[in-house]
Amino acid sequence: MRDDLGIGPGMAEKKMFGGLCFLLNGNMVCGVHKGELMYRVGKAAEPDALVYAGVRPLSFTGRRMGGIVEADADLPDSTRAALTTMALAHAASLPAK
Repeated sequence: MRDDLGIGPGMAEKKMFGGLCFLLNGNMVCGVHKGELMYRVGKAAEPDALVYAGVRPLSFTGRRMGGIVEADADLPDSTRAALTTMALAHAASLPAK
């Protein structure tokens, strides 16, 4: 994920959800949890993210977390790139924390 995101202004890493998350201006973009990838794409883009094979709604406790999807760790590069783009766009649309 580090390579997918690159290092730029406002990017940070933080331990969250028992894993590692990447933040843009304090807002979660994506992360890794128990060997799975997660992307905060926002509720509006979630249906677009779910069309990719290996991507499903995030549900830590059996309860769906809207706007966040989880994915298999071995996603094709093109799918990771699409999800990263969606997640970065969503994080950039939010006010800085």
